[in-house]
Amino acid sequence: MNILDIIEKKRDKIELTKEEIEYVVKGYTNGDIADYQMSALIMAIYINGMTKKETVNLTLAMANSGDILDLSTLGEIIVDKHSTGGVGDKVSLILLPLVASVGVPVAKMSGRGLGFTRRNSR
Repeated sequence: MNILDIIEKKRDKIELTKEEIEYVVKGYTNGDIADYQMSALIMAIYINGMTKKETVNLTLAMANSGDILDLSTLGEIIVDKHSTGGVGDKVSLILLPLVASVGVPVAKMSGRGLGFTRRNSR
């Protein structure tokens, strides 16, 4: 399996397998797949879209690519609304209190890497 074949498949509107998607996520996160190759795949995905199955497989591969915090010892399902960053997260400010107000436990995870930093231009 290699990234060029996967890019060509998506370019040609052929559905990617679970194994191919997992290969891409693992290869990109460990540095084996270059940014320009991932950019080409993302462009092919943007142009041709993804099936529901591909979207599910990509979501699971991405979720399983990092550390997973096990909160099962707390005895209930706990949700988090994750932000991709940017300048201010206005959705979380409104959504999380609304979700919590109907009794859903919310564990808001944050990271310093998601914050917006302003460089002094003086």
